Amino acid sequence: MTKVTADRLSNARDRSKHGRQQEEGVLVIRTIAMPADTNPAGDIFGGWLMSQMDLAAGNMAARASQGRGATVAVEAMQFLRPVKVGDEVTIYASLRNVGRTSIRVHVDVWSRSRSEKDSQKVTDADFVFVALDELARPRDLPER
Repeated sequence: MTKVTADRLSNARDRSKHGRQQEEGVLVIRTIAMPADTNPAGDIFGGWLMSQMDLAAGNMAARASQGRGATVAVEAMQFLRPVKVGDEVTIYASLRNVGRTSIRVHVDVWSRSRSEKDSQKVTDADFVFVALDELARPRDLPER
């Protein structure tokens, strides 16, 4: 490989990196915002973004509760900037609290334009889940 080719490869790898933007949390979902997900203004619909966040939080809650659960609350969501068609959306989740039957999961959302190197925070929120048994009644969580 020539030096020019190696430099191009190195530069392309550097441009394509999408490292962690936060100290805690687990990468749960990474997806591309598509045209079908837009609102009438042409930006990505906030409801689509919120559903992706709920999927990420629900995934973490299911692992933590070792079973089924239901979203019972979403707290303190504020959209900081729009997501555009083609943006790479990355969702991180972290457990914040575990009670007798409930779990609080914090979700952070970042987006990166396809042509940019850096990501920007889009929103965050806390999702609260209740663990459910086979009859959809609240159940105690497994011992920690």
